[in-house]
Amino acid sequence: MDEQSIDKRDLEKQNAAKEAVKFIQNNDIVGLGTGSTAFFAIQEIALLVKNGLKIKGVPTSEHTAALAVSLGIELLPMDQVGTIDITIDGADEFDAQLNLIKGGGGALFREKIIASLTKNEIIIADSGKLVTQLGKFKVPVEVVPLALNYVLQQLAELKGAGEVRMKDNTPFITDNHNIIVDADFGLISDVAGLAERLNRIEGVLAHGLFVNLTSKVIMGKGTETIIYAGN
Repeated sequence: MDEQSIDKRDLEKQNAAKEAVKFIQNNDIVGLGTGSTAFFAIQEIALLVKNGLKIKGVPTSEHTAALAVSLGIELLPMDQVGTIDITIDGADEFDAQLNLIKGGGGALFREKIIASLTKNEIIIADSGKLVTQLGKFKVPVEVVPLALNYVLQQLAELKGAGEVRMKDNTPFITDNHNIIVDADFGLISDVAGLAERLNRIEGVLAHGLFVNLTSKVIMGKGTETIIYAGN
């Protein structure tokens, strides 16, 4: 990928982030996403806080927590929060029905819990994340290590080729001390059905198919933003 296309993607992410933070209100509890796209939103939120906005953030990862603290955003622990007013996060893929694949950064369990607690889940994305059918990006699955072999067998029965995610020649370990399996199902014709089947596999803590959790997607396209809203 050339430098110009990277700059274009970053501009689209930044524009989407600037549009998304307009939905934050004073005294909101705000879910803070993880990944390169959410990074832009956290920067924009920090600017608002510096200018007097009163909010408390709930981070979706240890990395996000450290970033937010460094930028002066006050945090709440996830286990002390009953509801979250608004969350701004990214996605690896989304479709026009607001189905998502998330978890490329490895924070899918916390991202899914925070999305489930959130009244207004806003996804921000560059234009390369919009697809007509999910599945080109592999589906991340967070797995309790003891159940790894069983989960791989179950994924295979669902026609999903699973590979343990590696980092520095060792399995990538999540903030929850679990393993990520990236499962290739090909293009997914029934996202909700596959999500339900994955939910039923013992040993799967969470998977990266997000269904009926998103209020809107704000996508940067060139110098503009496009909003995809749910019904």
